[in-house]
Amino acid sequence: MLRLPLTCLLMSLLASTTASAGDWRQGWGLVSPATPTTHAGSAEGAAPMARLRLQPVGTQWQARIDNGLAGPLQIELRAAPGRPVEGLPLQSLIQGDSSLVVGHLPAPLDGRTLDLRLQSVPGKVALLSGGGAGHEPLHAGFVGHGMLDAACPGQVFTSPTPDQIVEAAQAVAGDAGVLFIVKNYAGDRMNFEMAAEIAEGKTATIVTDDDVAVEKSTYSIGRRGVAGTLIVEKIVGAAAEKGADLATCVALGERVNARTRSMGVALTSCTVPAAGTPTFALGEDEMEMGVGIHGEPGRRRVKLAAADAIASEMTTAIAEDLAAPAGSEALLLVNGFGGTPTIELYLMYNAARRMLEQRGLRIVRSLVGSYVTSLDMAGCSVTLLKADDELLRLWDAPVNTPGLRWGV
Repeated sequence: MLRLPLTCLLMSLLASTTASAGDWRQGWGLVSPATPTTHAGSAEGAAPMARLRLQPVGTQWQARIDNGLAGPLQIELRAAPGRPVEGLPLQSLIQGDSSLVVGHLPAPLDGRTLDLRLQSVPGKVALLSGGGAGHEPLHAGFVGHGMLDAACPGQVFTSPTPDQIVEAAQAVAGDAGVLFIVKNYAGDRMNFEMAAEIAEGKTATIVTDDDVAVEKSTYSIGRRGVAGTLIVEKIVGAAAEKGADLATCVALGERVNARTRSMGVALTSCTVPAAGTPTFALGEDEMEMGVGIHGEPGRRRVKLAAADAIASEMTTAIAEDLAAPAGSEALLLVNGFGGTPTIELYLMYNAARRMLEQRGLRIVRSLVGSYVTSLDMAGCSVTLLKADDELLRLWDAPVNTPGLRWGV
């Protein structure tokens, strides 16, 4: 029977796009697309199909699945006579022998027969990342074609437990192995290391530590993993989709991490729901330079300044640490922490780009938006990747996730 553990699911609030034949993983957020393979009882090149009838369960719908396949699966719901079901944001999957719950369908299906297509994903390295919730869309919003195969969130700012990680790995693992992408925080590293020891099959780990603000912080030994994690997930995810093996994906991820630097600034604190009060206090005329994505202290607390002054301090720290020579091509990411309007992020992007170009760097790719957040914190981070032709090709490769999409 197919078991779909709750711990590795894409949270429903991120799966708000319309499903189609090309982007069905928007709503499901579990596994990778696959080339059709031959299975017992199926036609050559066809995936096995189970015809089933959805039944209302309260305000949701329930379907029974019978599956004998092993390895990662892709799941697609299609309404008879073959048209994709519109708007299938996944609300929840319940762990059970073969039960599936889908909620908030756009209109009652009234028992219409749907086709549930299941097929294995041969030969692809599965990418799994996770950590405390509160940073959305990282990581759950980056599950989809060209990025992650599973995301394993813990409680807010709390690492997932090893058994959660193991369940997530088992849900997507195939013969090619599972690659864990882990931010450099003590809890995340410890729990993912334990999961790697427990998990069956091949596993490997990449640790991201792109933050130049401090060498040691509240939750980390060494530099923190922050928004550069997104860049690692995107580039390595593209390589995995192209068939790169586990060792190649590890080497690539380590190379991307080594060529990436970040630094952030906070204008307000975040508020963890369980606490109900701000994590730290800032004066109305103060900001925290070098803040971490959990509200950890940065380099220093300073008076509010103009965007150019803020960008100058962050880009100087990043560029000097990265030591990219003049003429180098670079990718610039300006990331919001959750409480910053988009117009202000573009203001910071403009300032940061000007500062970096004055240093002779060529900004050939850019991304602006709130991708690695800290709940409701006002502020942003600047991330710079020293790029090359291979990394740019993989960055440009198609990606189709709730949080990031292009080329599809």
